[in-house]
Amino acid sequence: MDKNLTMDKLVNLCKNRGFVFQGSEIYGGFANTWDFGPVGVELKNNIKRAWWKKFVQEDPNTYGVDAAILMNPKVWEASGHVQSFSDPQMDCKSCKYRFRADNLIEEHSKNSVSAEKMTTKEMEDYIAEHKIKCPHCGNFNWTPIRQFKLMFETSRGTVEGEKDVVYLRPETCQGEYVNFLNVQRTMRAKVPFAIAQIGKSFRNEITPGNFLFRTVEFEQMELQMFCHPEKSMEFYKNYKDRAMKFVEELGLTKENLRYHDHEKLAHYAKAACDIQYNFPIGWQELNGIHHRGIWDLSRHGDFSGKNMEYLDPYTNEKFLPNVIEYSIGADRLMLAIMSEAYEEEKLENGETRVVMHFKPFLAPFKVAILPLQKNLGEKAKEVYNLLSKKFMCDYDEAGSIGKRYRRQDEIGTPFCVTIDFDTLEDNTVTVRDRDTMAQIRLPIDELADYVQKKIEY
Repeated sequence: MDKNLTMDKLVNLCKNRGFVFQGSEIYGGFANTWDFGPVGVELKNNIKRAWWKKFVQEDPNTYGVDAAILMNPKVWEASGHVQSFSDPQMDCKSCKYRFRADNLIEEHSKNSVSAEKMTTKEMEDYIAEHKIKCPHCGNFNWTPIRQFKLMFETSRGTVEGEKDVVYLRPETCQGEYVNFLNVQRTMRAKVPFAIAQIGKSFRNEITPGNFLFRTVEFEQMELQMFCHPEKSMEFYKNYKDRAMKFVEELGLTKENLRYHDHEKLAHYAKAACDIQYNFPIGWQELNGIHHRGIWDLSRHGDFSGKNMEYLDPYTNEKFLPNVIEYSIGADRLMLAIMSEAYEEEKLENGETRVVMHFKPFLAPFKVAILPLQKNLGEKAKEVYNLLSKKFMCDYDEAGSIGKRYRRQDEIGTPFCVTIDFDTLEDNTVTVRDRDTMAQIRLPIDELADYVQKKIEY
């Protein structure tokens, strides 16, 4: 990560280069909603593909699903969300802005105090003792803490007064729990096995902010490993290792990553750990690994009336599998990858170029096709049509070749292919490397294989 990087610089780059736009921007925006542009959607899709490849495609004991966003309301009663899914809210009486009390404490203490261990009274006492002021107006004039519901409610039905309340899911994992029996039966899966999915979740956050880090609508990549109780801690440790290795393979460096074991556990949990990343806003959670015991399957069994026990075909033992959960946000991971990739590089001629050093397999565009002059466009488009059958490619013929290189550097394109007048004579092109700026000459018919070898994951 470049030491000069700030969140404002990243936001500006995202807007100006087509990564991320403010949601509903022409209407003045809509707080903490974001639209992924032509470049950003490719980066995010590549991140999701890498996760799916690593944790589903390459794992014979993991099965994918895509569960419905709207679920039977009893699902959320069984999970405990209807009764207790809330955040501690405080309102500033002076400016009417709303904040999470735990965030106020952790930001004031620079994360040296863990508010997750505090009761409501302890949080109120800490804020009063340290005279923590409103971040918006600077006054110390708080309401008492109240619990703020995080689930979005909607309704299903056509007759007014006869509508049923339903919820937008605040997490994807319940879709994996309720399909435990379906997947186990149809895939003839034997414990241990996992169910994975990628999907949207929604949370009515009190203080969403910091760009993609915390939003009301986000995409999760997560899986639930169902295992024998005696093997559960072994799987928990295994997923801690696998989760760390995965984000390192995506380009996040060891010095910007660390484990954070939870001190305060949910009553049903046996262990919980986050992997934190050193974002431009400081150390924050990147993903979580949780040992959830039998809580989820037992609760859904009780509320649905279905027997969720597993019968071991070898030992004839019946048991409720323990669950090891691994969850990571695609949006938050994209923010981390962009933070890590960003560099303001000083060149020998005194100029500065901004480069996004994405791993080639993650780069939104693998190749940019650049005709040296517009009258070489016909040949350049032949090359584009050839390569675009295999990779996402960009085509740019506007401006000087130097400025076009810089634009591709800023969106992280690993290779630029320049078509010049020699191309018309010998059918070769110049290939420029993003990171080194070194150039080589290659025959057009060798281009696809050359790029393919460079971008494999």
